[in-house]
Amino acid sequence: MRIDPQHARLLRLATSTALAVALILALAKAVAWWLSGSVSLLAGLTDSLLDGAASLLNLLAVNYALRPADADHRYGHGKAEALAGLGQALFIGLSAGLVGVHGVERFLNPQPLSTPTLGVLVMLVSLLLTAALLAFQHRVVRITGSTAIRADSLHYRSDLLLNGSILLALVLASFGWTQVDALFGIAIAFFILWSAVGIAREACAVLMDQELATELSERMLLLACGVDGVIGAHDLRTRRSGMHWFVQLHVEIPGELSLQQAHELCEQVENAIRGEFAQAEVLVHADPLDVVKR
Repeated sequence: MRIDPQHARLLRLATSTALAVALILALAKAVAWWLSGSVSLLAGLTDSLLDGAASLLNLLAVNYALRPADADHRYGHGKAEALAGLGQALFIGLSAGLVGVHGVERFLNPQPLSTPTLGVLVMLVSLLLTAALLAFQHRVVRITGSTAIRADSLHYRSDLLLNGSILLALVLASFGWTQVDALFGIAIAFFILWSAVGIAREACAVLMDQELATELSERMLLLACGVDGVIGAHDLRTRRSGMHWFVQLHVEIPGELSLQQAHELCEQVENAIRGEFAQAEVLVHADPLDVVKR
């Protein structure tokens, strides 16, 4: 199972960039929160710290997942990405709980914010950096189909909304609406928790060998049946592991064909599917038509 060098380079670059952005934002938000006391900024700081931990986990997992298949892992190491996704969901869920508890406490005991202007500037920078990271991650996911980068992108996408909410909360708090800051912190906590659930569900789908989307399976059957000499196809099974798809199917062919001819037809079916889905590893079983009819 060969890993595309360009894909490997993009995955390593994406994970390293995400970790660097998370650490920069965490430092900036820590300074702004220390000076202002904003619950919303604390929410952003907590999320950025856990983003950094999750991105570090992602970096390690992606590097492990990029290892080639070996004698003990004949299907490769791609599911390490899904395990990283579960780890991210745990980190994000914890951050949601911490932010929610602090938001409730601050709502019950409101306090005026100090230096909200600094917080506003920090959040503007956060929005720009997060948007740039998301654009890069979207390109990497489109090229590689990586589960880990998709999970990372999902929670940074939630960060974009989170940072915008914090910015609005700080602006309103600067006009004297101090409890709005706490309310936004609580709302953000629920949003973070929802993101964690989404990441966990996608990771579990990979770990539990969930089938690819129905439209993909139907397209693969059409491609198989489109090969000249193939009469039909059935028992198609699919699953994902990292960047790779594993596809198995039976094709129905005339029973009078020689073994060599049957083998060539199976190779044509494999090439037809891989021609459209390059990430697929395809295993084709030939069924003589007279056997299928019994």
